[in-house]
Amino acid sequence: MGASGLMVRAIDVIEFARPQHMAERLADVVTANLVGAIAQHGAAGLAVSGGSTPAGLYKIMSQRALAWPKVTATLVDERWVPPGVDGSNEKFVRGALGVNAAKAINIVGMWRDALTHSEAETQIDTELKNQTRPFAAVILGMGNDGHTASWFPHAQGLETALQSDKRACAVTAKPSDVVGVHRERMTMTLAAIEDARFICLLLSGAKKRTVFEQACSDGPVEEMPVRAILDRRPDIWVCWSP
Repeated sequence: MGASGLMVRAIDVIEFARPQHMAERLADVVTANLVGAIAQHGAAGLAVSGGSTPAGLYKIMSQRALAWPKVTATLVDERWVPPGVDGSNEKFVRGALGVNAAKAINIVGMWRDALTHSEAETQIDTELKNQTRPFAAVILGMGNDGHTASWFPHAQGLETALQSDKRACAVTAKPSDVVGVHRERMTMTLAAIEDARFICLLLSGAKKRTVFEQACSDGPVEEMPVRAILDRRPDIWVCWSP
């Protein structure tokens, strides 16, 4: 991928005084989008991310009275580790969202046993293409390096993730403190999420706010890949709490 600069349009940040307030408001919006999709299509797709920031949202969502058997939650990305291992996004999502009233939700992970992440790419891509789209809602986070999903700066596979018509992509991130020990990842692509009915980017803390403001300045998408979704979906809800 060349040094492709983007001129990201100004995107307002929706500020919340407390993380709980942000979680409650987003739970209302995501619930409304799921209900609307079920009413229109008989089913709803939800794309979810791991990390500590959306944990409060998932806890509230899990208690909502919804037709959960009609909702399929698919991971936005995954570290290439089995679901029961610490660090697995699937393990986190099942424990945070797939409980309480939401026990009946369908959760689709990205790990495939006995396959490398590169070998599993085609299988997962096909499975995502066969899912009902667009997603009713997509929950994204952002790292201090400007990545979202597993679109890491200058990662092997980043060009495919941002420019191809695939729905899933194997990525190998460059070593960094943000990436940690799990450099091999599976991720949804930009093409997989860009047409969702509702997309939100959850941020918490002063550092993430500063990084987001940097991402909104002109610059190469390879350096701060979150710019890709900000450019493609300027209607994204960017929600921040201290």
